[in-house]
Amino acid sequence: MTTLKVGDKAPNFSGLDQNGTSHKLTDYTGKKLVVFFYPKASTPGCTAEACDLRDNFARFQSSNYALLGVSADNAKAQLKFVEKYDLPFPLLADEDKSVIQAFGVWGPKKFMGKEYDGINRTTFVIDETGIIEDVISDVKTKAHAAQILK
Repeated sequence: MTTLKVGDKAPNFSGLDQNGTSHKLTDYTGKKLVVFFYPKASTPGCTAEACDLRDNFARFQSSNYALLGVSADNAKAQLKFVEKYDLPFPLLADEDKSVIQAFGVWGPKKFMGKEYDGINRTTFVIDETGIIEDVISDVKTKAHAAQILK
């Protein structure tokens, strides 16, 4: 699990989204940034989470937030996810897991009694100056916007 905590400087990440557009931390200076990590595009929990954020996107925008999703899916899978669910925010295709590892969300997981390594669903809220304002590790996929915009 992540060792990053509230008050830490966010990792200076860089990655490409579903369209091949580059995103890095400094692109978001002056805005609050929500970076949400999810295990796999188009799976039930990840879809519920992304759609809840989509449905509340106007609220995020009016509060000066930008949203950025991250998983290890390839750009094609991310693009399909964005198009199928009409997601208004970019999704990083972090196939080499550089952003995932920078934030420390790759690690042991358990599912149906089996242990394996994967992405631990975690959200980071980063302030306008690049400082972590909140870390949400107990993500409620169907009410995630409410957890962030509390």
